[in-house]
Amino acid sequence: MKNQRISSELISENNEAALKHLQEDYDHLSTVLSRQNIDIEAVTTQAQAFEIAVPSWGVGTGGTRFARFPGIGEPRNVFEKLEDCAVINQLSQCTGSVSPHFPWDKVDDFTELKAFSDSYGLQWDSINSNTFQDQADQALSYKYGSLTNTDAATREQAIAHNLECIEWGKQLGSNRLTVWVGDGSNHPGQQHFQHSFERYLDSMKTIYSAIPDDWELHIEHKMFEPAFYSTVVQDWGSNILAAMELGDKAKSLVDLGHHAPNVNIEMIVSRLIQFKKLGGFHFNDSKYGDDDLDSGSIHPYQQFLIFNELVDAEARGQEGFNPSYMLDQSHNVTDPIESLINSAIEVQRSYIKALIVDRAALSDCQERNDALMASNTLKQAFNLDVSPILAMARYRQGGAINPLQTYRQSQYRAQVAEVRPSVAGSGSGIV
Repeated sequence: MKNQRISSELISENNEAALKHLQEDYDHLSTVLSRQNIDIEAVTTQAQAFEIAVPSWGVGTGGTRFARFPGIGEPRNVFEKLEDCAVINQLSQCTGSVSPHFPWDKVDDFTELKAFSDSYGLQWDSINSNTFQDQADQALSYKYGSLTNTDAATREQAIAHNLECIEWGKQLGSNRLTVWVGDGSNHPGQQHFQHSFERYLDSMKTIYSAIPDDWELHIEHKMFEPAFYSTVVQDWGSNILAAMELGDKAKSLVDLGHHAPNVNIEMIVSRLIQFKKLGGFHFNDSKYGDDDLDSGSIHPYQQFLIFNELVDAEARGQEGFNPSYMLDQSHNVTDPIESLINSAIEVQRSYIKALIVDRAALSDCQERNDALMASNTLKQAFNLDVSPILAMARYRQGGAINPLQTYRQSQYRAQVAEVRPSVAGSGSGIV
């Protein structure tokens, strides 16, 4: 039996108090959906199967270039991060895997780390390498780039780190490596665009050659930051070009905040699906740039439209379609556990709403060029409150009908604060 951080008695007690009203809401929604010939039980089963990974770094308080204000009871190491991730999954029942970041989460004994995650029923998602920071024991600096640095020895150092990450991932049972580099330039003329991309591809080919046959290599792009004039892998075009150059195991990862403002992300997703190059997602939300806000907090309709493309591909049995989902957020003023619970549910909500889109009606509108009714068909699904389905899915799997209420009543944050000393000060820098 897996370890639990929140009292199962508390969850059961709260669920018992909420179950009557949930059942009433669920039955009413069942009636509404039956008018569209939708079986609510089939949809609830799909909600129960939905999974989205949480980032190990996401359970700590985030920050900006200006300041970071630590919260109480923050995790100090990867083992304590896993404890917090276990809470998120216990209450939400849709976050059963954790994505680590190395060397932040490096340990001396990966067998011990794997046993610890197993004890909480957690699996390991994509491994994230870090060549955008200089580490204390690092021989060469990444100030002017890592995989694209003009210095061959620095590139070799960055490659070696990624190869290490693959080996650590094997020990944890992962099957993916995600590579994001902040390489780029801050002044016109600072960098030769073509030569830097050539160096990137050469470095990535070495990493790709070490990827096991049953793994994928996910390439992550970002428009700007930390480079503010040019970024080597700045958009989905450079991303897919690199993935095509490397081979079938290389795919593009889409972070919702890494695009230029007002880009049609759902169409990008469709293109990547079409050419079998969609690897996965980092879900978050943004108002201005790479804000890493809680998923669905600003643009819930955009998130729904992305899932409309994903569900469409799933329904059509699109070849090579098996994307991974992960949250990637920075929680500056909220309890990270609460934000990650809330965000996981919001992403799940978008998925369920996309499932109830009348695809036959939508296709008919598209064939007849009925723009308004096509849009209204999507809006009909988006505007429906599917909360009873999400709550019932959690309840049936032993989670909390009202996860945030249960979490706050548990006093978990205050309890771990007693054994996790607070970090003094408010130094700048993100997690």
